[in-house]
Amino acid sequence: MRGIGAVAGAGPLEVGRRIELSGGSLDYVLRRSRRARRLRVTVDPVRGVIVTIPLRGSVRAAEGFLRDRESWVRRHLDAQAQVRARVARVTPGPAGGGFIGYRGEPHRLRLERAEPGTRRSRVLRVGGDAADELVLVIALHDRRSPADVLEAWLRDRARAAIVADIARHAPVLGVAPAAVTLRDPRTRWGSAARTGRLSFSWRLILAPPEALETVVVHELAHLRVFGHGPAFWAVVASRIPEHRRWRRWLHDHSFELHAALDGLDGPPLGQLTIESQLAI
Repeated sequence: MRGIGAVAGAGPLEVGRRIELSGGSLDYVLRRSRRARRLRVTVDPVRGVIVTIPLRGSVRAAEGFLRDRESWVRRHLDAQAQVRARVARVTPGPAGGGFIGYRGEPHRLRLERAEPGTRRSRVLRVGGDAADELVLVIALHDRRSPADVLEAWLRDRARAAIVADIARHAPVLGVAPAAVTLRDPRTRWGSAARTGRLSFSWRLILAPPEALETVVVHELAHLRVFGHGPAFWAVVASRIPEHRRWRRWLHDHSFELHAALDGLDGPPLGQLTIESQLAI
């Protein structure tokens, strides 16, 4: 099918294309990657369908894959459209008043101005009659945006929760991480290196505690067994028998977690990459 021009802001290895399918035309981004070893389709909440192929990969094969998986692609596009509509109704605006998940529970966001002379903004968690609240007390001379203030607060609590879960599970599993870092990856909730270094998404603090704990155990288990074979999953199940439930929860709520701070000019939306999210 024909190309529809280079993607604005994209690198030279990306081009926008359109394919005619049984359900109508479908726009997608064809991306050639030096690192790709096989074809991969990602449904991105911002850019739509992205088909990644090796440098010498065949466009015909890519579009054949889209034809074969059209129902799968359209199902996820429809699901993301529904999630975007739901998120738009609850995501906080610049004046606050929306909701954000914290430890899996909805918290109303409220912005207040700090007293004169206050140098740094802060976040307060308070109980309310209708719902718990996260109150952003914004200092006049604090150059950070409300999103930055809230993210810093959430990162601190994410680290504390992750360290606590590591302390509870690592001795039982007989492992000891060499280092723990927090990041904001687009397609993974956690990772483990053979050197013993663990990395986690700070956005896990927005999810239920059981989901965060599942990712912690998942990465700790990799310090004993690399790969995702039966032995690995047996280690995970020994600590989190319901790990499948919480992995599925993270998959289903990926968009909301990545969009949580967008109304406050926070980080950009993350991809909903089906393969990666299913694998944590």
